[in-house]
Amino acid sequence: MSNKRKLNKFFRAIAQVIKQPALLNLVLDQEDDHQREMQKIKSLEHGFPELPFNAFLPENGICIEPFAFLEGGSLVTDLALIRMMALKIGAQRYFEIGTWRGESVMQAAASVPECFTLNLSAEEMHRRNWNPQYIDLHGYYSKNNPRIIHLEGDSRTFDFSNFNGKQDLVFVDGDHHFDSVVQDTQSAFKLVTPESGVIIWHDYGHNPESVRWNVLHAIWKGTPEAQRKHLYTVSNTLSAVYYPYSDVPAGVRKYPAVPNPGFSVHLKKYQG
Repeated sequence: MSNKRKLNKFFRAIAQVIKQPALLNLVLDQEDDHQREMQKIKSLEHGFPELPFNAFLPENGICIEPFAFLEGGSLVTDLALIRMMALKIGAQRYFEIGTWRGESVMQAAASVPECFTLNLSAEEMHRRNWNPQYIDLHGYYSKNNPRIIHLEGDSRTFDFSNFNGKQDLVFVDGDHHFDSVVQDTQSAFKLVTPESGVIIWHDYGHNPESVRWNVLHAIWKGTPEAQRKHLYTVSNTLSAVYYPYSDVPAGVRKYPAVPNPGFSVHLKKYQG
């Protein structure tokens, strides 16, 4: 969901809270409820175990392009994680839920031969009275890339059957309401190749040092019980991952985090 839509929802919510102040307690209590429920599980007191971002970073670094530095996008580290994970597992097929400008699928397409990205159709977005300019920007970077197949539909009702069990890497960045994350998580586990497929969820954290407990709870609920032991977050990102490998040691996310390692960032104009 773009920051503009989030901002509009925020102001509508504030207006409702002004009318009914008790609603604020309801919102806060719901997030607290998710946190209390998850913290009943001792291993989740601080959220999912944390994998170090640096463990996936190639020795010579990695180039992330395109990157808009505009509203609604991911952190550069989240986009880097997609590209790094695709390279690490040698992904041949990638599927994502939620296209927006196409920055995320473009990271995968740099090395993955076949990429699918699912988003609501323009007609559906118009029916929901979304800003026409916002609608037109969907797939801005990705729509002309021959490696990328753009699919239209609502992930809650889309028929994934032709794609199930074939995707090496899945990126989930759709509706972040609890029930939607649960359902998208269930769909993601059907999409990935058995035993070896990897899933990345965006917006697991409010920031790289905190947890969105409703999203964590939804991921946990949507994940098959046997696979929950492979759920992690990744340092320096907003992402959670399903990573069914044991080659990267996991730790505990702490606040405040020590900025070790730091990173060098090189900027240039995108020529794509």
